[in-house]
Amino acid sequence: MRSVLGVSALFHDSTACIVDQNSILAAAQEERFTRLKGDHTFPKNSIDYCMRMLPSGSSIDAIAYYENPQTKMARILENARAQFPTGAPIWKQSLRTISELNQTLPQHLLGIVENPDKIFFVGHHRSHAASAFYPSQYTDAAVLVVDGVGEWSTTTMWKGSGNTLTPIKEIKFPHSIGLLYSAFTQYCGFKVNSGEYKMMGLAPFGDPKFVNKILDEMIDLKPDGAFRLNLKYFNFHRGLDSISPLFGMLFGQRKRDPDEPISRHFMDIAASIQAVTNLIMASLAEEALKSAETNNLCMAGGVALNCVANSFITNTVPNLENLWIQPAAGDAGGALGAALVVQNRLTGHIPMSPRFPMRGSYLGPNYTDADIEAALKRSELNYNKIESETDLLDSLVSHLQSGKIMGHFDGRMEFGPRALGNRSILADPRPKDMLNRVNLGTKFREGWRPFAPMILASETETYFESPTSSDYMLLTSSLKKEYRDGKPLDILRSEGVDTLVDLQSSSTSAFSAVTHVDFTSRLQTVSAQSETRMFQLLTKFHEATGCPLLLNTSFNVRGEPIVCSPDDAIACFMNMNMDVLAIGNFVVTKEGQPAWVKSKVGKKKFNAD
Repeated sequence: MRSVLGVSALFHDSTACIVDQNSILAAAQEERFTRLKGDHTFPKNSIDYCMRMLPSGSSIDAIAYYENPQTKMARILENARAQFPTGAPIWKQSLRTISELNQTLPQHLLGIVENPDKIFFVGHHRSHAASAFYPSQYTDAAVLVVDGVGEWSTTTMWKGSGNTLTPIKEIKFPHSIGLLYSAFTQYCGFKVNSGEYKMMGLAPFGDPKFVNKILDEMIDLKPDGAFRLNLKYFNFHRGLDSISPLFGMLFGQRKRDPDEPISRHFMDIAASIQAVTNLIMASLAEEALKSAETNNLCMAGGVALNCVANSFITNTVPNLENLWIQPAAGDAGGALGAALVVQNRLTGHIPMSPRFPMRGSYLGPNYTDADIEAALKRSELNYNKIESETDLLDSLVSHLQSGKIMGHFDGRMEFGPRALGNRSILADPRPKDMLNRVNLGTKFREGWRPFAPMILASETETYFESPTSSDYMLLTSSLKKEYRDGKPLDILRSEGVDTLVDLQSSSTSAFSAVTHVDFTSRLQTVSAQSETRMFQLLTKFHEATGCPLLLNTSFNVRGEPIVCSPDDAIACFMNMNMDVLAIGNFVVTKEGQPAWVKSKVGKKKFNAD
């Protein structure tokens, strides 16, 4: 059976995956193995893992790289020439990138397959589009890809039909919604390419008072979603910064220093760019459906991880009946899409029912009880092994019910940026202090940032408004009014409450740890079809407490990737204020450890995220 190795590397989130003619066998980001967040280097470790997942006797028939290096280099050189002689940083960065594409990449790829005829280069946006369409359940769909930039493309629309993807429309660099959002990320004092999720979390605190200014001055938006940026406000095409000095002048305040408090001004800025992004994405989605003559929409590209915009699309775009978003929507998913394109090219066949299911996105490494126990012994931790699945679930529910914060490690690691239960931190979402406990004491991050709930799919409509189906934590929904305790944001502000933490703590609900200041939540719905023990755990917790939700956040600390191996999980547990580690069939409690373990907590210095 033919197998294709997909690779993304050298820019963002390097990844490897393997597909055969019927399934996605494996996929994982390099950062999970190297422990370097967003690692862009060639994914040697990810490839080694994927190769181990090949069936016995199988080999790699082809390699699919997620971009066309020649087209990428042409865009980089043309942009660098256009900025000469003022763009010295761009020239240096361009030469380094071109060197990697010309020398490093071929050396690595030819080290896997000696025959260059087995190496295929797939366009960046085609890779994204394939990653969204082929794993979906639709045989026809519009496909919308929106990101920063691939080779030249920043926004593309496609028609998916059977096993074909036909391009419809394209917007090219430097006009980019991804780069626009990143520019506002930098202006608000967060890291580009990692702080965008903070912008989403910050937006509900603000008033979108700058929407008209953005639409009047910064972007020319047409009714069909086509747009052009006013480049005088940006610098991403000229230098290493995203914004020009005129950016701050337009909004009447310089960009925020990362160490400064977040003022009302930057809350309003975040709210405004989120509202503009919603409008643009909805216009693009509507046009994609119209152009492709379908009611099904698939999405990929980094902007497709904006769960607020995704829900806005779901609730406002007419004629949209079905939406599916690639859970690894960023460049990691590009490796998967490239492999699917080449698989289709080699065989002329994509299985149709189902085609390439994502398996819940649980495509990473798994570890045996022997692996886990060996790691526990190396750590010198005290632990208990619970053989019975029923007894294990009862034990975990008991810990959660008593307010314990639990690291949960079991089964295959998730592919993509979201932890979906197998590499998660779990807690009871009802206690009023749980948000601060997990934010400040466990993950060592800002206290105003929200957490997501996982919820039994059968119970979602009882507690949340539409949309109520979200397997991959890619949509937000509003908590129904009967479960809200706190006051609306506008009332709090009229009463003089204006700081992030005070607004967060005053806007409470029956599930305060997993609802934001606007009473929204980024849902993960869990059904009996889940390939993890999360359904059984949620069911047991619901039976014991009457609550069908758990707080779910990624098992990592600030500035580090999600844990991959038992050793990673143990290291995190020992350095965080976490009460329980459920790892495979083993349970480790902090209170059951010697004093030297407890003395380590909080001592490690973590990188900024």
